Amino acid sequence: MKVCTIEQALEHINNGISLMYGGFGGIGNPPTLIDGIIKKGVRELSLIGNDVGFPDIGIGRLISQGRVKSLIASHIGSNPVAGQLMNEGKLEVEFSPQGTLVERIRSGGTGLGGVLVDIGIDSIVAENKERVEINGKSYLVEPALTADVSIVYAKKADTYGNLIFDKSARNTNPLVAMAGNITIVEVEEIVSEGELNPEEIVTPGVFVDFILMSQGVDWKWVWE
Repeated sequence: MKVCTIEQALEHINNGISLMYGGFGGIGNPPTLIDGIIKKGVRELSLIGNDVGFPDIGIGRLISQGRVKSLIASHIGSNPVAGQLMNEGKLEVEFSPQGTLVERIRSGGTGLGGVLVDIGIDSIVAENKERVEINGKSYLVEPALTADVSIVYAKKADTYGNLIFDKSARNTNPLVAMAGNITIVEVEEIVSEGELNPEEIVTPGVFVDFILMSQGVDWKWVWE
């Protein structure tokens, strides 16, 4: 059975793993899972996600508490703690343009080796990256991204793991759900199989390993 407790979910999140997360500016980060990671004392995480939220909101809490050793993200500007740690050499950061990052995650979830892009080809983004030429045009090779564990936030799930998302909280979550070796989903509501409208399902349950009920959302203040 995929429905689990927070304790059961956290058995798969340990020191030193790579952790991919959904969310955009904290919206769509799974708050109960993040809180559980902090309480468990997990450290040396390698994070992959769009951004690092805010110092006290969402995934940014892991950054602020020094639980992260490396990060792949599109930007860190909303969390000054991340910038400080990077400048002090305490946080290794790889920047990937947002569209490129999303495609790298999608590639990881669909089993592709990566994508070819021309974004950033004449900038710092291109440093140490392989180039190929196709039809006379140069591209950067951006490798696919996967993670040991993906953590996702959804509005509703059935017990098989089919997922429905809520408005902008959908953001990167569906792609992140595909790219984890283990995918753990935090949801606001769990229903029996067959109760979801098939036309509303975004993520098929085949990608989901564990489901737990959310204990609260720490990012709703952003919209209030």
